[in-house]
Formats: sequence, structure tokens, C-alpha cells
Amino acid sequence: MLGAIGGAFSGRKGQSSRSCVTPTNSPQFLYVEVEGLLPTKEEVTAAILSASKDLGRAPSRAEFKAQTGMTEYQILQHFKSWTDAVESAGLEPDRARVRIEDDALLEDWARVVREQRHIPTREYYRKQGKFSPGVFEKHFGPWTSIPKAFRNFAASRPELTDVLALLPSEKQQTATSTELENGTYRRTDSHDAKRYTSLPDRATYGNPIDFRGLRHEPVNENGVVFLFGMVARELGYLVEAVQSGFPDCEAKRQVGPGRWQRVRIEFEFESRNFRDHGHKVDGCDVIVCWRHNWEECPESLEVVELLSVLRNLAGSEE
Repeated sequence: MLGAIGGAFSGRKGQSSRSCVTPTNSPQFLYVEVEGLLPTKEEVTAAILSASKDLGRAPSRAEFKAQTGMTEYQILQHFKSWTDAVESAGLEPDRARVRIEDDALLEDWARVVREQRHIPTREYYRKQGKFSPGVFEKHFGPWTSIPKAFRNFAASRPELTDVLALLPSEKQQTATSTELENGTYRRTDSHDAKRYTSLPDRATYGNPIDFRGLRHEPVNENGVVFLFGMVARELGYLVEAVQSGFPDCEAKRQVGPGRWQRVRIEFEFESRNFRDHGHKVDGCDVIVCWRHNWEECPESLEVVELLSVLRNLAGSEE
């Protein structure tokens, strides 16, 4: 069935063997030969070192992707950032091109929250913060998404407990972008939070994400299909056909130099819908979903959770 786009791999636990990183006939192009989908951490590191030998310095993110054919998503499965990947290979990154890390952004945002005693508006942070609000939006999506990102960041940091106490709980009403922009937002107690009644004559939307022109999160399977089409190439897929019957999609992915393999994909809004719809496990290779919530998913099925994929890709910079 058709649906929305998103996320990360909870793929097969048993990955097939991979060969080492070796140059092809062209000295300007490196390729990681794999029989599975994702290169290992060691293969990514080896590819960085090989690229650095050709360039005489650490490669930039764009140079590495052009020379190896690896995608942003594949790199971020093993490293927190491109800078982390380069440093793990024992190289010095080009500091002129280094992106600002999420931690530095959220720590400064927390500093401003402490000073103001509530969530700052975009304009207030522009005046009082160290970074541009646009940098936050490139990393985390709309300005209204920052509190949620901060909660995840601060969960294991006791020194930020006081800042968490200043934020509205997740059960409380989420501040609208208008409130944050005009400075009228203030935290409210849960009994003051107002939940509006849904109007029956119009559509509803998912949370704002502003990802490459997609304004809101998927709320159904059709949204999953649309989003997968936006990121399929970065995930290493070429779509051959989409149909209404099971499985929804036929695609190919590269498994070696000049070698591609066919895979059968089923789109679901949530991964456990695959089970609920009564689909046969042996009729599908990959579930693409917005949210992976099927703990008993058979190991033979790979799961691409687009929610996780989106978090990785949204924060990346060329």
C-alpha cells in the first residue's frame, strides 16, 4: 500500500560479507564494493584515507561523495558528522568548511533560554545568540522544532535539567510559529493548554518539518511514498515501478561496481502495518515506513524508517 517518506535503517541483522575499498580503473573514482546495502565503518574510513592520498589532504564532504559514490546517509550511520568521520580516519578536517555541530547550537540556545526564562523568539535569538536562526533551521527544521530537539539532546545531561524545566512538557500545547515569532509565547500549565476541535470539512497536517519543500510530516502511506521518492537516490535506490498491488514498488540498488540487484519494497506509514495488512514476508525485501514500531519484525525484512533518515539528512550541509 502507498504512504509517506522518512528514515533510518533497522535493516537485516546478518549483513553479507564485503570486500575492501579498492580503486577502479579510474584513479579519480573510488568505490566500496558491497554485497549488502550499507558500507561498514571500516570501509568508510578506508575510503576517506584513499581519497586523501589522491588529493594530498583530507577530502571535503562533496569531494568524498563524488569520488566514492557513497551517500550522506551511509556516512552518518557510523559517524556523528563528516568532521567526526575525517578525524576518526586520523586526518585534520578543513576547518574553513566545517559545519557547526548540533551540540554547539543547542548549548547556546539553552544559554538564551536560561537568560530569558522561556523559549526565545526567532528574532530575540538573532540578537542575543551566537549563531544565525537560519543555521538552526537547517539543522533541526522550523524554529518551533528546536524544543523537541533540545529535549532529546538534554535527556542525558543533568546540567541542563534547569533548562528543561523552563520548557512546556510534550503533553502541553505546542507553541505556534506565530507565537514564537511575535514574542507572545509563554509556557502554560497543562490545564491551561487548549486543544482545538478538528473541523470536519478540511484536511489535517502532520508536524511542520520544511524538508526540501515538504512542509509537514507524512500522516499516511501516500506521504511515505512521496518522501521516499525525494530521498531514494541518496539511500542508494533506483525506482523501476510503483503499483497498487503487493509489493508496492520494484527498485534496484547497487551491490558492486557495475552490478545492481532488484529489491521488492512495501510502503507503510508504520512498519507494523505490514503485519496488520496480512502481507507475506517472503514476498517483500524492504519495508519503507515513516515510523518503525514493529519490534517482532522478522530479521529477513529490512526496514527503512524515514523519520530517522530525515533527521540525518536535514542536518547535513554540502
